[in-house]
Amino acid sequence: MTCHKFSHFYKFLSIYILWLIVQLQLQVMKSYPLRLLCHCLHFLGLNRKMASEDIAKLAESLAKTKVGGGQLSFKGQSLKLNTAEDAEEVIKQIEEFDGLEALRLEGNTVGVEAAKVIAKALEKKSELKRCHWSDMFTGRLRSEIPPALISLGDALIAAGAQLVELDLSDNAFGPDGVRGFEALLKSPACYTLQELKLNNCGMGIGGGKILATALKECHRKSSAQGRPLALKIFVAGRNRLENDGATALAEAFGIIGTLEEVHMPQNGINHPGITALAQAFAINPLLKVINLNDNTFTEKGAVAMAETLKALRQIEVINFGDCLVRSKGAVAIADAVKEGLHKLKELNLSFCEIKRDAALTVVEAIEDKTELEKLDLNGNCLGEEVCEQLHEILEGFNMASVLGSLSDDEGDEDDDEEEEEEDDEEEEEEEQQLKERGAEEQESLTPKKIIDSQASTPVPSPPVDVATFLAFPSPEKLLRLGPKCSVLIAQQTDTSDVEKVVATLLRISSVFKDEAPVKTAVHETTDALMKKAFGSATFNSDAFITNLLVHMGLLKSEEKIKTVPSLYGILMTLNHMVQQDYFPKSLAPVLSAFVTK
Repeated sequence: MTCHKFSHFYKFLSIYILWLIVQLQLQVMKSYPLRLLCHCLHFLGLNRKMASEDIAKLAESLAKTKVGGGQLSFKGQSLKLNTAEDAEEVIKQIEEFDGLEALRLEGNTVGVEAAKVIAKALEKKSELKRCHWSDMFTGRLRSEIPPALISLGDALIAAGAQLVELDLSDNAFGPDGVRGFEALLKSPACYTLQELKLNNCGMGIGGGKILATALKECHRKSSAQGRPLALKIFVAGRNRLENDGATALAEAFGIIGTLEEVHMPQNGINHPGITALAQAFAINPLLKVINLNDNTFTEKGAVAMAETLKALRQIEVINFGDCLVRSKGAVAIADAVKEGLHKLKELNLSFCEIKRDAALTVVEAIEDKTELEKLDLNGNCLGEEVCEQLHEILEGFNMASVLGSLSDDEGDEDDDEEEEEEDDEEEEEEEQQLKERGAEEQESLTPKKIIDSQASTPVPSPPVDVATFLAFPSPEKLLRLGPKCSVLIAQQTDTSDVEKVVATLLRISSVFKDEAPVKTAVHETTDALMKKAFGSATFNSDAFITNLLVHMGLLKSEEKIKTVPSLYGILMTLNHMVQQDYFPKSLAPVLSAFVTK
C-alpha cells in the first residue's frame, strides 16, 4: 500500500472513530476528554492545513444550497427587486418549492411591483408558516412600503396560510406601514400566530394603537371560531410607542393572555405606560421573559411592576436595565423576587440609580434562587466598599459567579429623596407634552394618505447599537455600527462565559456575505472577539468548541439546543478563524473531523 493510500486510510479511520463516539450519544463529550481526542487526531495526520481546506470545500458546497427543511432563503443577498423581471428567479424558486413552510427575504429590498408578483407566487403556498421579512425595504420611498405589504398580506390570506411567525423588524415603515399588514393581522392567516416581531420599525404612538386594535380584532374573530389567538412572543423595541402606544398594546395583551416573552426596550415609556403593561402582564401567567430595558419606570412604575411579578410563577428573565427604577423601586422588585420567582435566571437592574442599601436588599433577595445565572447591578451608585460587600454576600451564598461586572459603578452617593421627587414632577410635565405630540401624530393617519402618499424622501436607516445588532443581526446593521464595530462587540461580550461567546460568534457569522465590506467587517469583528477570548487565561477552549459544535447541529446534546438554521456563515467564518495566529492549533483537527463528517 502506497503512502498516499495509507494517508487516506488513516484519515478514514480517524473519522470512523469519531463517528462511533458520537453514536454512543455521550453527554457533550464529557465522557471523552476533548484534548485527548485532539492528540489522537493529530497522530492520525489531521493537520491545520487540512482543517482549513476541508472546511472551505464544504462551505463552498453549502453556499450553493440555500434550501432545506421546508425553508427557502434569500437572506442577506442584497437583491434589488424593483420590477417583475428583477423578481423572476425568486418567483421561480417559490413556485418550484413544494411544501414551503418558511420564506426568508431579510437583507434585500423589495419594491411595489416586485412585491405584487412575489405575492402572486405565494397565493398557492398554503403551507407557509413563517415569514422572515425583516430589513426588507432599505432605501425605499415611504409610500412604497404599505402597498408592498398589502400585496404580500393579501396573498397569504388568499393562500389560506396559517402563520406561526411574522417578522417585519428593521423596516422603517413608521405608523403608516402598520396599515400595510393590518388586514393580515385581522385575517384567519394570523389566528395561529405565535411570534410577532416588529423591532425597530418606528411605529410611533399611532402605529402602536393600530397594531393593538388589529390584535384585539384577531383575538375576537379567532375566539368566535373556537381557536383564540395564542400569541407567545411579542417584540417591538425601538418604536417610540411612549405611554399611549404602550397602554393600547397593554389592553391587547390583557385580552390575549398567552404571552411568554415581551420585548419592548427603548420606547420612551414612563410610569403610566409601565403601570398599564404591569396590569396586563398579570393576566399572562405564562410569561417567562420581560424586557423593558431603557424605558423610565421611576418608583411608581417599578412598584406596579413588582406587584405583578409576585403573581407570575414562570419568570426566567427580567430586564429592567437603564429604567430608572431607583432605590425604592429596586427594593419593591427585590421583595417580589424574594417571595417567589424560583425559575429566575437573569435579573438586570443596571444603570437604574440604585444606591447602597437597596442594592444589598436585591442581593439578599436572590439567596435561594438556584436557577439564577446572572445578576446585573452595574452602573448604579454603590461605591467600592459596597461592591466588595456584594461579592462577599454572594460568596456566602456560593453564587459569586452570577454577579456581572461593576466596572461602570457611579460611586457612593447620599440618598436624596427630594431630588427623586423633583424628577418625578418633571416627568409628569413631560408626559403631557408627549400626549400632545402623540395626538398630532394620530391625526395624520388616514387610509387615503397612507395608500396615496407620494413622499419623495427615501426611508432613513434607523440608528443601530451593539445590542440591536446582536438581537436582530443583518449585514447592513453590522456596517452601520461603523469602523469600531469589532472593538465595541468584543468589549460588550463577557468572554468568561463560553455560551455568550458562542452565541455572539454565531450572530456575527450569520450575516456573512462574499461582498468585500461585509466580509471584512465579519472577519474583523470575529478576530477581535476570539482574540480576546482565546487570550484569556480563564477561557475554556474545549468547552467553547464543544458548545459551538452542538449549536451547529454536529454534536448531539441531551439538552434541547436550538441549532443555527444555516451553516454557511459560520463555516466561512471558521475557515477564516483557523488560519489566524490566535486560534489554538490543537482545536483545528477536531473541528475539521466534525465538519467533514
